[in-house]
Amino acid sequence: QVQLVESGGGLVQAGGSLRLSCAASGGTFGSYAMAWFRQAPGKEREFVAAVNWSGGGTYYAGSVKGRFTVSRDNAKNTVYLQMSSLKPEDTAVYYCAAEVGSATHYTSYSYWGQGTQVTVSS
Repeated sequence: QVQLVESGGGLVQAGGSLRLSCAASGGTFGSYAMAWFRQAPGKEREFVAAVNWSGGGTYYAGSVKGRFTVSRDNAKNTVYLQMSSLKPEDTAVYYCAAEVGSATHYTSYSYWGQGTQVTVSS
């Protein structure tokens, strides 16, 4: 069973950048597809980005495509979310998630982190 811990959230001005990290432990990191989700106050959790086990396959929500980049370092058991051109509507708690398998993205994920807050001021 894998444990996930996010970090890197904070307060940033609109147009700025931020990089989130998610460190995994307790499992074979290279066996997992990894994803980022977010949940804004009063809204449902939504998918942001996903990366397959090797890092060679990625998938993005339309709202972040071209602004966010997901990547992973299997030697460090870490997945990243580089966020650029941030907008106030990107404000949310960001969660990383993991699912065993070779696909890039899954409809459900078995393992979740505790989340990290990202606030984008206008």
